[in-house]
Amino acid sequence: MTLPVIAVLGPTGTGKSDLSIALAQELGGEIVNADALQFYRGMDIGTAKLPEHERGGIPHHLLDIMDVRQEASVARFQREARDTFASIRERGAVPILVGGSGLYVRAALDEIDFPPTDATVRRRLEAEAAATGIGALAKRLAAVDPASAARNLDDRRLIRALEVHEISGKPFSSFMPQRTYHAPAIQIGLDIDRSLLHARLENRVANMVDMGLVDEVRRLDGEGLREGKTASRAIGYAQFLSVLDGSMSLREATEKTVIATRQFARRQVTWFGADKRVSWFDPLAGALLPGVLARINGSVK
Repeated sequence: MTLPVIAVLGPTGTGKSDLSIALAQELGGEIVNADALQFYRGMDIGTAKLPEHERGGIPHHLLDIMDVRQEASVARFQREARDTFASIRERGAVPILVGGSGLYVRAALDEIDFPPTDATVRRRLEAEAAATGIGALAKRLAAVDPASAARNLDDRRLIRALEVHEISGKPFSSFMPQRTYHAPAIQIGLDIDRSLLHARLENRVANMVDMGLVDEVRRLDGEGLREGKTASRAIGYAQFLSVLDGSMSLREATEKTVIATRQFARRQVTWFGADKRVSWFDPLAGALLPGVLARINGSVK
């Protein structure tokens, strides 16, 4: 029996890592990371990256593959994830994709063509935004790609949408992925009661601070964290850089990180909840592993 690629997804703080290790031990699997921030070497405490001794002896792939100065690329991840799936299959093991970065999960699993990129065009648009404000660029995007403009993109994504239109002549929205698997897959989603999740996330951030998040951010700052467009904006890291600057207290940074984490979890629920192919489980309801295994085995024809 050949199992499909198994994806374990859902909002942060729901126990995806624990379930993925249990599945890998049960099924003979290897884990492929789909958390964009866990690509970065040294971003350990603030991303809740499992230390090696807690990985159950299971091989983990696509962790610690980038320097904090580098910008994460979904297109690059797609290639590397699928190559990793193939290598795992060659060893007779089952690929288990794990993470909460929605677009990265979709990139690995679904048929997606990525729009072109041109650093020169992007830098010019960034310079224009800095000189005249993002408002003028927002109006330009509304004229050429109203569907993308209606999504209220942040500044970085707005510039990206204009870059794509300028290079390709096509609206950025035309590159949105379709819900068609590239290869057989099954998606297992974890979610819990919202009030319980909020409490877990608050405790999680407090534990990160106790474990030395400030020192981790300080060390990464010395390694060029502020130069990284992806890493420097990461939840927790952005807030605690302000602590180092003296512009925010430790308490305020902690509170803002909790709020940002809760907001991120809400976006994750919205993103994954829109995909009707996901089978959802409550990790606190009991008998999680048997229920997930039954769902996986039932998907194999």
